[in-house]
Order: sequence, then C-alpha cells, then structure tokens
Amino acid sequence: MKKITYLCFALVMFTSGAFAQDQEKIKLKGHTDENKFRQLKDVLPTPNETRTASGAPGYKYTQQQVDYVMDIRLDENKSQIFGKERITYHNNSKDHLEYLWVQLDQNMRSKDSKTPDINTESFNNSAYNGPISFTRRHLRDRFDGGFNIEDVKNEDGSDLSYMINQTMMRINLPKPLAPGEIFKFQIDWWYNVNNHITDGGRSGYEAFPDGNNTYVIAQFYPRLCVYNNVEGWQNMQFWGRSEFALEFGDFDVKLTVPADHLVEATGDLQNPKEVLTRQQLKRFDEARKSFKDPVFIVTQEEAEKAEKDRSKKLKTWHFKAENVRDFAFATSRKFIWDAMAVDINGRAVMAISLYSKEGNPLWEEHSTRVVANTLEEYSKLTFDYPYNKAVSVHAQMGMEYPMICFNFGRPKPDGTYSERLKRGMISVITHEVGHNFFPMIVNSDERQWTWMDEGLNSFVETLAELDYDPNFQTGNLPKDIIPYMGGDQNFISPIMSQGDYVYNFGPNAYTKPAAALYLLRQTIMGPELFDYAFRTYSKRWMFKHPTPADFFRTMEDASAMDLDWFWRGWFYTTDWVDIGIKGVKQYYLTDQPTETAKETAKENNLNLDDYKDKLVFYGEIDGLEAAQDAKKVSDFEFLNNHLENLSEEEKSRLKEVPNHFYEVTFEKPGGLVMPIILELTYEDGTKERKKYPAQIWRFNDNEVKKVFRTQKAITNIEIDPDLETADIDTSNNSWPKKVEESDFDQFKNKVKG
Repeated sequence: MKKITYLCFALVMFTSGAFAQDQEKIKLKGHTDENKFRQLKDVLPTPNETRTASGAPGYKYTQQQVDYVMDIRLDENKSQIFGKERITYHNNSKDHLEYLWVQLDQNMRSKDSKTPDINTESFNNSAYNGPISFTRRHLRDRFDGGFNIEDVKNEDGSDLSYMINQTMMRINLPKPLAPGEIFKFQIDWWYNVNNHITDGGRSGYEAFPDGNNTYVIAQFYPRLCVYNNVEGWQNMQFWGRSEFALEFGDFDVKLTVPADHLVEATGDLQNPKEVLTRQQLKRFDEARKSFKDPVFIVTQEEAEKAEKDRSKKLKTWHFKAENVRDFAFATSRKFIWDAMAVDINGRAVMAISLYSKEGNPLWEEHSTRVVANTLEEYSKLTFDYPYNKAVSVHAQMGMEYPMICFNFGRPKPDGTYSERLKRGMISVITHEVGHNFFPMIVNSDERQWTWMDEGLNSFVETLAELDYDPNFQTGNLPKDIIPYMGGDQNFISPIMSQGDYVYNFGPNAYTKPAAALYLLRQTIMGPELFDYAFRTYSKRWMFKHPTPADFFRTMEDASAMDLDWFWRGWFYTTDWVDIGIKGVKQYYLTDQPTETAKETAKENNLNLDDYKDKLVFYGEIDGLEAAQDAKKVSDFEFLNNHLENLSEEEKSRLKEVPNHFYEVTFEKPGGLVMPIILELTYEDGTKERKKYPAQIWRFNDNEVKKVFRTQKAITNIEIDPDLETADIDTSNNSWPKKVEESDFDQFKNKVKG
C-alpha cells in the first residue's frame, strides 16, 4: 500500500512538473518586432529603375505630357461656359495604352451625381432653419452643373468612342497607343456655372447686389488623368474632397468674355495691346519696376465706374503657359487690379491682386505684399519660383492653381475688420500662393495623398507667415495639434490615409503633418540639416510626380539621419506624445556602506571590508538623516590621491566637482517616441537646457533614467518647456509636480479685486 501510494505521489509530481513546464513554454511565446525604431523596409515600396532607394527619380523614370489648345466662351447672362479643346497626348511611358482616362470634375454637380448620396443626413444638427437654409435643404432642386459633352472626335473629325463613369470618361482608342507616339483628339462641351456662395464649390461665380458677378473658374474643362510608373492610371472618382492628379503640358487658351471685364489666368498674356488700354499698359510697366509697393493698374474709382457701365460687346484674352499641370482664370468688371515686382534671385516676378471694392481696405493693404513675401520665402526653402507671375483673386473661398489662386477675407460693409479676419486672409493667401510649389510644381498625387501638398505647404506657410510678421499666430505649430492628437481615437486616422476616408480632414491633412515637419526641423534635425534635405527633395521632384516614399527617403538620404521611427510614428499611426517625470531621487556621497551596497556585495560574493577606504557609496536622501554621514568629494583622501596622479591631459578633461546628485526617471505613457527636452532650474534662479535624442527610448519604451551631477541644487525640472513636441498631457511634465488651479480658482483670481 505504501509502495502504491509512493508511486502515485511520484506520478502526480511528474505530471505536475511536466504540466508546469508546458505552462512555462506557453509563456515563452515569440513576438514580432514592435520596436519603435525598426526600419520602414516592410512598408515602403521596393526601389527600382524608376524610383531609387535614395528617393530620387531613377534613370527609367517617365511621365506623360498633355497639351491643350482651348477656345472658351463665358455667357454672363446665363452663367454658362462653352468650350472647345484640342488635346495632344504624348505617351512617354514604355507601355502600350488601350484607352485614355479623362477627369470630368464638374460631374460632381450633375443632377445624377452620387456625391450627395454618400453623405448621411439627419435632423440632429438642424433642429431649426432660417428661410435660406430651409429652402436649400428641403425645397430647392439639385443644381445641375455637370458637363454636357457634345462631341468627342478624332483629329480627322471622325467620332471617337467614349464611355462616362460618373466623374471619369474613358476614351477608347482606335488602336493601342505605342510608346513614344502621340494621339490628338477634340472635345466640345458646356456646363452651367454654379454660384459658389449659395451652392458651394471650389470655383464658380458670386452675385453682388449691384447686379454684377465675379467669376473664379477652375476644373472647367475635361482634363487627362495621370498615368505613371507606380499605379498606372490614377482614375479614382472625384467625390468633392480629395483634389487632383494631373499631367504637365503646354496650354494655349483664348477666353472670350464681356468687353469690360478684366481677366487674369494661368500663363502669360499674348495680346495685351488688344485687351488693355494705353494707361493700363503704362501702369503695368511701372509695376514691373516697383519692388517696394504695389502699383494700381485699375483703381477702385475706375472699377466702380465699370460696374455701372455694362458693355454688351465681347473681348478675347489670349494666354499661353508652358509646363504647367492645370489652367484656371478669373473675370469680372468689378475688379481692382494692382501689382508689384518681386526679386527672385535676380529675376523680376510679378505679384498681382484682383479684388472688388468689397475687399477693401484690407486687400489693397496686404494681398499683393503677401503674395510677394510668399514667393520670396518659399523660393528660399525650395527652389527659385520659375513662372513669371503669381495672382491672388478675391473670392469667398481658398483654392489654388498654377500662377493663380482664389482667396477669402472680406471686411464689414463699413470697411472695418478684426485682427482675426486680417490674419485669416494673410494666412489663406500665403497658403494658396504657396501651392504653386506644392503641388503645382512638386506634383504629388492630391487624390491619393492629401498631406503631400496640404501638409508640406502648410509647414512652409508657417515659416513664411512668421517672416511676414514674427508675432503671427499661425495655427500650424506642434502645440496647436495637441487637442486633435489627444482626442477620441475613434475619429482619428493616420496621416497616411486616402483623403476621402479621413475623419477630421483639416487636422489630419494640414495641421498634423505641418506640425510634424516643424517639429522635425526645429527640434529633431535642426534647420541646417532639415533645410538642405527639404530643398533637395523639392529640386529632385520639380515638375515630376513624387510619392511619400520619395519624400521619406530623400529626407534621410540628404541628411544622414535615420528617421524611420519618426515617419512610422507620426504618419502611419495615431499615437500621441506624452512624456513625463515619474520620479526624482536625490543622493549624497558617503564612506559608509549603505544597505543597497551591502546587498549588492552579498549577491556578488564580495567582502566590503576588503575595500575599506577604496569605495565611494551613494546614499539616497531620506529626510534629515542623510546629513549625518554625507561627505563632499574633497573628503575622500583616496579619491583626491587618484585625481592628483592623473596626467595633465586627463586633468584637463575633469568637470567641475559636483555637490548634488539626482536620478530622474522619465516615463512615456504616450505611444510616440520623442526627444526629451529639459529645463533645469537651480537654487540661484539660473536655468539650463538639456536635450536627449529620441533614441534614448530604444531599449525601453516605457521608462528611462538619467543621472545629473550638479554644483548647485536643482529646484525644478520641466519637460518640453516651450511645448515643441506636441505633448498632450503636461500635468506630469514638472518636478516638483505643479498644482493646477481649478477652473473656479482661475476665475476667482482673474476677477479678484
């Protein structure tokens, strides 16, 4: 019986041990590499002959060219635009193309458009409506602003087969277009121009009480889609938000409008003597020589006279533009016109503004000067602005096209305006003029990657605004993105998301990437390294089609900095920054073994008596007891002897003798790794800054420690004192911890007395 019992006990013990070993094996599961500093090679596309590992275009890089010759007529009475366009498509790729894809962006406004159908509707946000909004929501029929395609013909006049799919039209080629060949065809069309004030939109007309309209016209002609080395045709539908992908080409455009209209457009005016008066030509020549102040070509008094004397005749303005990706124009009899010259590395470029009297006095004070400042500052950070002009047009929107943009900013009827309105106007003009660089020249795919033009542009805009006014409140700094990054994760998308499917579109595509690049420049790389790399990217991809990988790789290639951790965290995740001080321990020096020293010696089988008068011990300060056996460096004879026996070279490297020792533990509740920026305040009130690279978190993503040895006692430690890392929670940024006042206490102190 005992034997059986023993055997059963042994069996139980054996099986229990085996089970325990299995449990241990279960705990030892493998894991994937989730280190924040792992490379992006598993994410970025493999380099090839068209796009190199350095981020530069490869020797087999190709892109298409599309040339347009257009005759455009505006019917002001009906607000309709009629167009005939002759298109020459150059197949520079190595592929045989069976068809061409054309964008019909105005079809977003057609009666059968699917755009309104993809948006949810409810009464939650409209418990009541005034007459205008109620009529718009419930009583008015949908505006029909889509393209009416009348003819699509071959060069020889024969009909060309085509098919329309919402905002895309496929041109079925008679035979595949071989590499190096060109194909010419013609499209005749017309559409109803939308009132962009009542119907919204990126272009259209505004009707004024005086019976006149101002027209800011874009996306007004069928435009060829991009065919590239990355994904073939970029023919994603236009739902109204994500903007455009376009090929470069040459434009020859004739615009027929009422004879008393002023017109500005993409390109250089070919017939100034036919459309301008002698006085206007003389004034414009004066503006070409004025580098300090704008010159009026058409004054407000002259514009007001034109508003009343409406002409029934027509006039044709002729513009040509080379190597641009798009064409837009503005026309009205209400326009005031001023201009000045800008020196871009020895070449005079014209900064121009068109605006109605409703924009004054704000527009005549700032618009053209802001245009000039923008061209100067962007050229410093990227490349010399290559076109001959940049035009800012007054409209109730903000939208950009090559050489011309539409900008809001309207004072009250009595001419007064707030500081906020002025800043908003300066900001939007800077932003939209800046789009000449991104994406009108550095031609990224806006439909796919909104941040590559909006984010990069918003970043450079910030620097240009601060140059225009050093105290300018830009709204694109790291501290401005904190509410978004610390918000509800259910409504935050990574920057690397296609624009149509992004919550909080503005912060995602504009502010967060701009703040990230500002942080990268000011805090991580430094202006010198960043600016060289950013300029390298801009010059490499002038008049080409870059992708995100080209930007990421170029920034690293030209700076010798591994930034994969930064791109991965800021652009591929919705993690946030939160770095805090978990604890601070203060230590003193002693010649008496501490309990910690004794335990350490025991673990390592050491007898501390053998090292008497040979070791310095660190004791943690705990109340008043620390003072009893605390010593200074000079109190250790063996240490002094060691220092005296050092060589002169070694002595020259000695620091000043410290009197205070601190061990600071930093924690990182947030997911993003960032540099640790510290401000130390000493007992005499002096301050010192220290910055540790983001790589300090490479071995421990949760907490790290640093030791400080100082002559003076530290009274305060603060993380990120200038709010330059977008830290969403500053309550853990200080030691000693700051006591936050309640909202009531803040209010009470504010109104005290």
